[in-house]
Amino acid sequence: MRSLISKSRDSLGQRPAWQTTLYAALATFAVYTCMYGYRKAFAAAPYSKVDFLGISYKVWLVSSQVIGYMMSKFYGIKFIAENSRKKRAITILVLIGAAWAALLLFALVPAPYNIVFMFANGFPLGMIWGLVFSFVEGRRTTEFMGAVLASSFIFASGLAKSAGAWLMQDVGINEWWMPFATGALYFVPLIIFTLALEAIPNPTADDIAQRTVRLPMNRESRRMFVNTFWPGLVLLMVAYVLLTILRDFRDNFAPELLAEAGLAGGSAIFSKTETPVALLVLGMVSLLMLVRNNYRAFMLNHIIILAGLLLAGVGTLLYATGAISGFAWFLATGSGLYIGYIPINCFYFDRMIATYRVAANVGFVMYLADSFGYLGSVAVTLVKGFVGLHISWVQFFSIALYVSVGVGFLCVAGAMLYYHRKFKTKIDQEKCCNNLPS
Repeated sequence: MRSLISKSRDSLGQRPAWQTTLYAALATFAVYTCMYGYRKAFAAAPYSKVDFLGISYKVWLVSSQVIGYMMSKFYGIKFIAENSRKKRAITILVLIGAAWAALLLFALVPAPYNIVFMFANGFPLGMIWGLVFSFVEGRRTTEFMGAVLASSFIFASGLAKSAGAWLMQDVGINEWWMPFATGALYFVPLIIFTLALEAIPNPTADDIAQRTVRLPMNRESRRMFVNTFWPGLVLLMVAYVLLTILRDFRDNFAPELLAEAGLAGGSAIFSKTETPVALLVLGMVSLLMLVRNNYRAFMLNHIIILAGLLLAGVGTLLYATGAISGFAWFLATGSGLYIGYIPINCFYFDRMIATYRVAANVGFVMYLADSFGYLGSVAVTLVKGFVGLHISWVQFFSIALYVSVGVGFLCVAGAMLYYHRKFKTKIDQEKCCNNLPS
């Protein structure tokens, strides 16, 4: 098997760059789509016949999984940053296999004792993004590959929930066994696509010259990175936390939001609402690949994030005034939130590292941001589910969105100004050094 993968890697390395890029993009998309089959299918079930301590059972399950996912992100700050990129494919399969085993125990153990297995499901899955993205970062075409990978967040979530709903409605599998059964549908494709991922060639010399070499980061290098960029990182991460909260809330409670918006329907409703969002976001953000200048592309990332925030906010305002339908509102919020979320999640930090020519990797800084993002997601889920706010899902989501758009806009604009000044200072220092007598 290793020999076959090595031959495939060598063969791909000799093909035109566009073919290698397309192959890598599709492989990462496929693997991450398969991962979502083990993470999001359970969200298609209402679990309305059971509650625990007077709280909706689905709130317990969502909270348990997101807590596991959040803790994985904190662990991943070190694990992904120090990853030597050996045996990545095997690690992906082992982690997803552990998550699938947790879904089996979730089905076998009765409520409420099976809540803990959603935690066990979320923890290993939180490491998958960093492992998958490490195959495509630091390349001239990272934006395109990252955009394709990121579109899987949207498409795959809808597909997993549609698959879960189909298993319950058409096949007759109950809501407890449905998540494990959905994983069985994805099992063979997962193995095939993960092996395909392993065959992606390493970055070329031109990639390294354009985007810098990506290296594992020990504790000291991580500390130096944060000390160098902390003001911009803090501002950007506040905005990212807010985007993560809204995106995750919309994703986890999509059935409830859709039902209140008058869009409850068959198993295909999730794919119908999310696939157009995926295509729009993919087309828009992948265009950054055409911008070769790293500084300009880095600044454009901020503008795209700001545009996404505005789209989500304006769409919600129009829906509240009755100017657009519930379907248009759900598309607008999905498009806006993902247009803001995906650049940060996939290639914002890739261009940042290339702009300032620092020895680092995207995995470290992304997991640093993700850990706080999911901490915020957990907090909001707990407040809505456990504190007992007596407002509808749509009202809660809308209020949170208005606040987040306002705060997030100011933070992203502030980060853009900070990084602009830091780059100008860097250029001035380089000019000064070049003018020194030798």
